[in-house]
Amino acid sequence: MTPPPAIEKKSAQDWVRTLAKYREPNTARSFLEIAVTMVPFLALWALAWWSLSISGWLALGISVINAGFLVRLFAIQHDCGHGSFFKNRQVSDWVGRGLGILTVTPYDVWRKFHSVHHASAGNLERRGWGDIMTLTVAEYEALSKWGQLKYRMYRHPFVLFVIGPIYVFIFENRLPVGLMNAGSKYWVSSMGTNVGIAVLVLGILYFGGVAPLLLIFLPTVIIAAAIGVWLFYVQHQFEGTTWKHEEDWQVHDAALRGSSNYILPAPLQWMTANIGIHHVHHLYARIPFYRLPQVLKDNPVLATAQCLTLRESFSCVKLNLWDEQSQRLLSFAQAHQMRLQAA
Repeated sequence: MTPPPAIEKKSAQDWVRTLAKYREPNTARSFLEIAVTMVPFLALWALAWWSLSISGWLALGISVINAGFLVRLFAIQHDCGHGSFFKNRQVSDWVGRGLGILTVTPYDVWRKFHSVHHASAGNLERRGWGDIMTLTVAEYEALSKWGQLKYRMYRHPFVLFVIGPIYVFIFENRLPVGLMNAGSKYWVSSMGTNVGIAVLVLGILYFGGVAPLLLIFLPTVIIAAAIGVWLFYVQHQFEGTTWKHEEDWQVHDAALRGSSNYILPAPLQWMTANIGIHHVHHLYARIPFYRLPQVLKDNPVLATAQCLTLRESFSCVKLNLWDEQSQRLLSFAQAHQMRLQAA
């Protein structure tokens, strides 16, 4: 997944200047995107609630579909965090905080971690903030047998995409973990979101009892969380990504070459708010998601860089270790084979 030669003719910094003209949001378009996402989300919620009188399985099925709209609401919250969705920063922040109740994600806490992720993605010395932990082959081999087993368990798909999302979104997000002593702002964000969630949950219990909580609210949140983690994973955990040490790392180069161009079918691309165009997003995060397709249309060379299809993305799950010699991600089996060959 090497960048096409045409991309190499222009430096990452030059691409930043090219992309700057796409940064201005259209306020009417932004509100329209909220409406076309929120209205179906609430309508499906109501339909699932009504269908409880017919079948719990039907309500659950509708909730699974509705998880896609919750993913899109999270993508809007994501753009608000970058200040790219509205020209007014306060409007972006308060829309993001409101959406954070539905996505069970404290907006200000998440924004802090995500800004660190953008500022450090692909930097071997700055791992562990807002990313999925990735060890180098040498680091893994230096671990004890127990340490290797723990890392293997952490990188297992069931942990990453089932247990992990449930733990992070349902439990960890209830406290500003990692920012406990960083200021009251993050406590206010976490506790304010928790109060909003509590009001929502108590309302569900009061008007509908346990059934809508277990068959609508929780499935929608958990499935949306799993989808979100999957998207985040394949955006950076692909064979052709890049990791460098601090002295060789450059933020714009890492953004352009270390983020995938995840090509999804049109309905899924709409539902995920074009977040698959991740190399462009990382290169210039202030571009609203609805302007990203225009970037590729006007700059076709970007559409051919780091391409990752839906089918290809499933093979990324087996990639677990960064090999500094070959400069690519390897599976445990590949790393073991290389070790045998070296011996």
